[in-house]
This record gives sequence, structure tokens and C-alpha cells, in this order.
Amino acid sequence: MYFKIMCLLGLVAVAAAQHGHKHEKHEPAHSSQHITRHDGHPEEVVITDKHGHKHVDYYAHPKYEFAYKVEDHHTGDIKTQHEQRDGDVVKGFYSLHEPDGSVRDVHYHSDKKTGFHAEVKHNTHHVVPEHHHHH
Repeated sequence: MYFKIMCLLGLVAVAAAQHGHKHEKHEPAHSSQHITRHDGHPEEVVITDKHGHKHVDYYAHPKYEFAYKVEDHHTGDIKTQHEQRDGDVVKGFYSLHEPDGSVRDVHYHSDKKTGFHAEVKHNTHHVVPEHHHHH
């Protein structure tokens, strides 16, 4: 599932970079993604319902890591994300360049005991608009 999402994000980034490319010269857009799965072997689990019927299911310890990055300076679409999961513990980071020139950085962590926590930081870069003088 994550692989399909990352591929789709990569295709969208490439399509966005190509839009308007015919008439303007600019740096090409770049995107990349990396996914690694480390799921354990499925183990058989027997579940007994409230009527005493036994059902067999399978459980594999979820473990993965993924990252992606998009850089298109022409459109301003600049973002990156990295996430890893080991069982019930998820840790991650993402960074997004906002339209106003600021950068939003988010570090997050989630586990079964403490729930979801995120630390959000906004870094503002002052953008000085160009003034055109007409004579």
C-alpha cells in the first residue's frame, strides 16, 4: 500500500514539473522514494469467540521504514518525509515548504502506551518582494 502511494506521489511530482515546461526554462523537478519492509513471518493465532467457536488468524509483526522527497523549485513544491514502524511504535518526520515562504517541520511519535505526539516548528524566511520601477 505504501509503495503504491509513494509511486503515485512520484508520478504527481513529475507531472507537476512537466506542466508549463514548453515555454519556460527552469531546473528540473526531483523526487525520490525508498521503502523497506521487515515484517516477521506470519504466526498462526487461534481466537475463541464468545460462543466458544475457534477461528484461526495470522499475525505478522509490522516493521517498515519509508522515505520520500519532492523538490520542484519552479512550482515551490518542496517536501520530505521519513517514517519507521516497529510493532506499535511509529516515529517520523516531515518537512513542508509553505506558500508564504515558511517551512513547517513536524517530528512525531506514536505508541500504544502514550498515544500520538507531534512537535511542530515553523521556520519563517523573510521574502523581500521585488519592486519594478516604470519610467
